[in-house]
Amino acid sequence: MIAAAALGLAWHTTPETVAGFIAGQPISTSQAAETPAAMSPPAPTPIATVRSDDAGDHPVFVPVAAREPILPAADKAIVAPVREAVFPAEPEAPLVKVVAVEKGDTLLDILLASGVGRTEAVGAIDALDGVFRPKDLRPGHEIILSFNTLDEHPVADATLQLASLSLQPSIERDVVVNRGGNGEFIAEEIERPLELQLAIGAGTIDSSLFEAGKDAAVPVEMMTQVIKAFSYDIDFEREIQPGDRFEVVYERYEDERGRLARTGNVLYAALIQNGIAKEIYRFEPFDGTAGFYNARGESARKDLLRTPLDIVRITSKFGMRKHPVLGYSKMHKGVDFAGSTGTPIFAAGDGVISRIEKQRGYGNYIRIKHDSQYATAYAHMSRFAQGLKRGSKVRQGDVIGYVGSTGMVTGAHLHYEILVDGTQINPMSVKLAGRKLQGKDLRHFEALKAEMKKLRRTLADQTLVARNQDR
Repeated sequence: MIAAAALGLAWHTTPETVAGFIAGQPISTSQAAETPAAMSPPAPTPIATVRSDDAGDHPVFVPVAAREPILPAADKAIVAPVREAVFPAEPEAPLVKVVAVEKGDTLLDILLASGVGRTEAVGAIDALDGVFRPKDLRPGHEIILSFNTLDEHPVADATLQLASLSLQPSIERDVVVNRGGNGEFIAEEIERPLELQLAIGAGTIDSSLFEAGKDAAVPVEMMTQVIKAFSYDIDFEREIQPGDRFEVVYERYEDERGRLARTGNVLYAALIQNGIAKEIYRFEPFDGTAGFYNARGESARKDLLRTPLDIVRITSKFGMRKHPVLGYSKMHKGVDFAGSTGTPIFAAGDGVISRIEKQRGYGNYIRIKHDSQYATAYAHMSRFAQGLKRGSKVRQGDVIGYVGSTGMVTGAHLHYEILVDGTQINPMSVKLAGRKLQGKDLRHFEALKAEMKKLRRTLADQTLVARNQDR
């Protein structure tokens, strides 16, 4: 029911690039000077002889049995002592310690608790300047500490001498501090190469599109993009039914172990209802502004968002209703969306904040003026986004506040209104406009659609193969 696969390909939203997806030296010894046999000292007992291995490429050390030294022929009474072979001692392996960062830990505390002297610890931390901020240390990070055991640079007290420090602040990079030849610390950042992959996810909707995406192992960030793109045209409360299906093609960046490091863009998404697919494609017109377009080349982005939340569930529609607090029938001049306290609320369109205040029934309230005709309003917020005030300019999709239960309410939700010439209208009935591709943009887009069809087939085949191999 659910498919997910990855393919190691690069992607740019043009038909040409979409098509690209389918489409040793011998050992020598010095010779000793010849001397008369009578004057030659006895040769030391050999410990081993050297011969080539079967392939003749590498020396092989062959032990020789101990035997009496050979005496000089001229005078057997003189016995030269045989020197014992002395091999250098192998250096001890450095002491290594792995520390898991816990809540409240600081890098200095970790180094001191691990036996590093304060001066050494401060020197290592100072070396990180410009490479890593110690305050960015997070619970769950692992710090690998290596200590010298040969005292190349002895410390004054009996503390351990730090040789190196390393950690991985993100899946994309490592940070290493090493001790230099003069004892100073040197820090460097090592980028981990990431590989762009393409993945396809598909599934059947049981409760919501968001939950279906999670069940199909599609990253949350990708499902958020899909929901935002479709939210201009789809009433998620009334139009999404159990049994509807979805499909999404998206970018993911993986490390050398195939682990997800970060996500990229959604390239294609579809909602299939009663056998009819509503499709969107990511496309970049020649003016350089990338966005989603439906199969007719019409921009999915409209002047206003129909639903300003990621997760959409309507709890009260526009129209007459019995007020849940007052207990009598009253006109409900907006739409209520369910959401837990703290859920981000997005500006429905570009505009200027004309009101940001606390109102008795609405609680924390914002109104945005989009043009001379349209405005939107948002009520019952737990708090406003930081830095906003009357006159602040906002862009569509900016976070302006967070779901709450301020004002006259029975629980946390967002009350959302669209106003035309100052009068509230049903947000679900507004006909929203967007850009339509024309000319060479439209021709380019049609070519992209054809290549995406081939790509989806390729990714689906890869999914089937992977699934069969896992059985």
